[in-house]
Amino acid sequence: MRELAASEPERVWLRLKAKFGDPELVSRDGRRRSRREPGASVPFGKGRDPRALGDVLVGFADDRGWTATLARADVITHWSELVGEENADRTEPVSFDEGVLTVRCASTAWTQQMRILRAETTTRILARFPDCGLERVEFVGPSLPSFSRGRRSVPGRGPRDTWG
Repeated sequence: MRELAASEPERVWLRLKAKFGDPELVSRDGRRRSRREPGASVPFGKGRDPRALGDVLVGFADDRGWTATLARADVITHWSELVGEENADRTEPVSFDEGVLTVRCASTAWTQQMRILRAETTTRILARFPDCGLERVEFVGPSLPSFSRGRRSVPGRGPRDTWG
């Protein structure tokens, strides 16, 4: 029995030594001092301050490569601020593909007016959203009905002017 009692403290000591390490390498409060790798995060060190949510989301979008896509969506969302309320009431951005912003206008007169303002509109877009990748802006007139298909279509030239 005495041998079992003597071996019990020894087993406990060996278990504690294995768990916490050699007493020469352990600090006073029982935690092992660890050697940190260079560049590892240090508590209360530089770069550990909390960051704003906007900064985190911008970094997240940059990492994923979404910056250009989000900037294109912002151009369409903020169209009325970019061209003014009156112009925005008569125009609508339709698509933004491969650097080309296509805008449908309410009439051919508004199409011509917006073509005159193309340089100013492009400058405003690039100043506010430089990451959108805009190369040019195309203004198209209203879509007209096509006479080439349908129940009442006829082969040939279709409806034309009656002169000549």
